[in-house]
Amino acid sequence: MKKLLLIIILFVTTNSFAQQQLAFPFQGGNSAMMQFFRDSLKLSDGIKHIKASGAVVFKFSADEQGNLKNLVIYYADDAILVPPIIEAMKKSTRKWIIPDKEKLHDFVIPFMIKYNPSDKDDKETQKAMYNYYAKRKPITSHDQIPLNLATLLPAVTVSYDSVQ
Repeated sequence: MKKLLLIIILFVTTNSFAQQQLAFPFQGGNSAMMQFFRDSLKLSDGIKHIKASGAVVFKFSADEQGNLKNLVIYYADDAILVPPIIEAMKKSTRKWIIPDKEKLHDFVIPFMIKYNPSDKDDKETQKAMYNYYAKRKPITSHDQIPLNLATLLPAVTVSYDSVQ
């Protein structure tokens, strides 16, 4: 009887204090997600020509099968940066993992796009970068953004060199 009681107490105790371990929410882990987006995100020659750089932040939901739902732009330094990221996000369908017993889970994912200046960049490059910055059209949210229970993912950084 004492052994049964001890087993029950041990079982209840371990289940009471056990935390649900959530694996990284992308198949293959963090490094697989970073590599996937570096490979999938194809920047246009227009972006490269004007030396565009900046941040874009998305909120999206994933369902039980890993499909993307409700892709929302929370912030973008410029509208020109958004289309290639949306295309890369669409390619990530069926790669997301959500916690057990959930039908949908929300994620927030930031992207950083940056230009790698070379040693031979000159005043023309500086002028192009300044013109981009002066004429950019940010996308911002003017209302409150409900986050609920969202998981913040690490920032994906994509660097590019000048158009050849």
